[in-house]
Amino acid sequence: MTGRINLTDALPPAFRQLQELRDTAEQAARDAGLDQKLVELVQIRASQLNGCAFCVDKHVRQALEAGEEQRRLHLLAAWWETELYTDQERAALLLTEALSKLSQTQDVSDEVYTEVTAVLSKKQYVAVAWTVSVANTFNRLAVASRKRLPRLRQEGTP
Repeated sequence: MTGRINLTDALPPAFRQLQELRDTAEQAARDAGLDQKLVELVQIRASQLNGCAFCVDKHVRQALEAGEEQRRLHLLAAWWETELYTDQERAALLLTEALSKLSQTQDVSDEVYTEVTAVLSKKQYVAVAWTVSVANTFNRLAVASRKRLPRLRQEGTP
């Protein structure tokens, strides 16, 4: 089967509300003092875990626009094995993994919660959790729709 119903196009009012929710979560992240690059790393990692190529592509491009380094993006799938990420980023990524793998873990363990909240403030924890939750929702809609990657412009073309 090649063509699928595009779930985001099929119910525009719900999609707009989801976009507004994403904007609210991202504003909460800014208000909590979280860098945009951290927000993009969280969204990329959630999308990697959910197998959403469309969202990985989108957030990698946005991370690069925000000044993220290529090397950190290449190593994000193995973030815990490197020292390239700050303590704050590591805590956010740990929470991202826990929330994105709920079907496997059934919980955010006390150990993960304690580790994350030792680094992130309450406002930061809330902002990351909402950002991850919204990203997971976008992932599910895009994967179910088999949303195709956008064509990249060739150099020299508008």
